[in-house]
Amino acid sequence: MRQVVAATFVSLDGVMQAPGGPQEDPQGGFSHGGWTFHYWDDAMGKVMDKAFVDNFDLLLGRRTYDIFAAHWPYAGDDPIAVKFNAITKYVATSEPQTLTWQNTVALRGDPAAEVAALKRQDGPKLLLQGSSELIQALLAKDLIDEITLLTFPVVLGKGKRLFGSGAMPAAFKLVESSASSTGVLMATYRREGEVTTGSFEFAEPSAAEIARREKYAAKG
Repeated sequence: MRQVVAATFVSLDGVMQAPGGPQEDPQGGFSHGGWTFHYWDDAMGKVMDKAFVDNFDLLLGRRTYDIFAAHWPYAGDDPIAVKFNAITKYVATSEPQTLTWQNTVALRGDPAAEVAALKRQDGPKLLLQGSSELIQALLAKDLIDEITLLTFPVVLGKGKRLFGSGAMPAAFKLVESSASSTGVLMATYRREGEVTTGSFEFAEPSAAEIARREKYAAKG
């Protein structure tokens, strides 16, 4: 089976929209495009380079595909450009236009079902970049095996978010972490089991606690 590995930039309040520049994705009036730029350092570059070392195919939503297709084919002999141009790109899209970037395959059905089918095949891992709508659809169906988050020390207030209300509850294990000189936390989490719960409550609740529970139970 193939694994889905996601890597994304995210703010402290969970926004992942337009990290690379003002014109990247101004949808919804988003005015903070390029919010990662002044935090970049060599440590972050090494983390991102590591993500591109192994064999992989790209998995993209349509908007992220359009951003990549307008950039990487024109980036000359940049090592990432060479790799991205050569590998297969799977793109979740309902738009009828032809996908012109070489080695691109359109996924025109239900995104989660299409990706689940890809996972059942043999082949390299599927590296999911950006693509907020697609990542939420896959999280809702528990289809992401590993996720690398670069969390920036900034609050954006509005914008497309990493986690939506439809995300399936799931436990992850931290497998690697580091911090940049600019305060960016870089962490990789691997899917591991279900959410487990416990309680710090007294074995015998106080009368005040019982009254509190009754109060909020009545409010629904």
